Amino acid sequence: MSTDNLSFTSADAYAGEYDTADGTVYSLSGGDWDTISAAPEGQQERIVVNMGPQHPSTHGVLRLILELDGETVTEARCGIGYLHTGIEKNMEFRSFTQGVTFVTRMDYLAPFFNETAYVLAVEKLLGITDQIPERANVIRVMMMELNRVSSHLVALATGGMELGALTAMTFGFRERELILDIFEMITGLRMNNAYIRPGGVAQDLPDGAVAKIRETIPLLRKRMKDTTDLLIDNSIWMGRTSGIGYLDLTGCMALGITGPILRATGLPHDLRKSQPYCGYETYDFDVVTRDTCDAYGRFLIRVDEMAQSLRIVEQALDRLETPGPVMIGDKKIAWPAQLSVGSDGQGNSLEHIKEIMSESMEGLIHHFKLVTEGFKVPAGQVYAAIESPRGELGCHLVSAGGTRPYRIHIRDASFTNLQAVAAMCEGGQIADVIAAVASIDPVMGGVDR
Repeated sequence: MSTDNLSFTSADAYAGEYDTADGTVYSLSGGDWDTISAAPEGQQERIVVNMGPQHPSTHGVLRLILELDGETVTEARCGIGYLHTGIEKNMEFRSFTQGVTFVTRMDYLAPFFNETAYVLAVEKLLGITDQIPERANVIRVMMMELNRVSSHLVALATGGMELGALTAMTFGFRERELILDIFEMITGLRMNNAYIRPGGVAQDLPDGAVAKIRETIPLLRKRMKDTTDLLIDNSIWMGRTSGIGYLDLTGCMALGITGPILRATGLPHDLRKSQPYCGYETYDFDVVTRDTCDAYGRFLIRVDEMAQSLRIVEQALDRLETPGPVMIGDKKIAWPAQLSVGSDGQGNSLEHIKEIMSESMEGLIHHFKLVTEGFKVPAGQVYAAIESPRGELGCHLVSAGGTRPYRIHIRDASFTNLQAVAAMCEGGQIADVIAAVASIDPVMGGVDR
């Protein structure tokens, strides 16, 4: 709203009410409805209300400031900044390998994507992109695509819950458990895995992992059909999502929107195709698009993208039949790890520790320096970007030539995509705000790093 037409009744801009050219605007904070409920007959009213951060559609700490004319949203603004983990600043005080444990916690629904974007930037500065073992890249691709499925399942589950489709929520989280079991089997953790490291991955797949994933894929396909049968062409679901949260290609280009929101306008933009990384150019898959520009189209895209991700996972599993190294051969970079679960939790296996201790004094010293100090990265700056479940996830990394990042900034898709809230919601109904925000699928851990 332009402030040119404001005539405040008080010097305080945040007073309980103020006059505009269109009438009086009231700000409600709870318990004060009686002060405006008996407005003079015929007087035009607009009310400013806070939606969130307790509202279930906010996925964390997002506050929406809505100005309403009846049930019509005349202005919508996002209030963020309640989380602020300080991850980007903290990484300036950790080695490049330790940084993985920080970035994995940003978008907590897509930890492998956070790790990969950061690690690709580190490897780019080191100049070792082409030296990463093929098996390590295949494992990265497989884990990311499984993670894409689990992330989209949460998007569909929470979106369904927010619009009243509680069965969709039950189905979504049920299928996600199957994937988290795989993550736990391979990395030891369900979330915040810190599995993808500079030079490769922390360790190879455990025995039985390939067979477990092959058994899970048909079950996932069978169960995901429950969600699609429930919601696709469902008149109630379409009534809440079709034509809601409209944002066309022009709006996406103006705001820098990427991911399913952009592809729902008909543009097949996917970094896995346009700027391939980790060998994605060697996989057979389709970029799914729709031309509806609305919440329903974004829902359909996520459903179809899960099927494409499972196609990629099956191709990766075929390539994993051939054994090979999962970490770069350069011992000045390769983090020595052979994880196992002991009485004090997960860590290097006792056999691996004995091997390190018995090699030589020089080898033990090198291991100590690599773990405590880390490796040096040449001075310079790079930008590496990947296609996350929410769009372009980029890492701008600056090195001063030391063992720690000089500066790091993450371009998280959730942060950028939230700019679309005003364009999607203004002029619509207050009930449609829920559907529009759910179709953006923001994760606040990535927004306020």
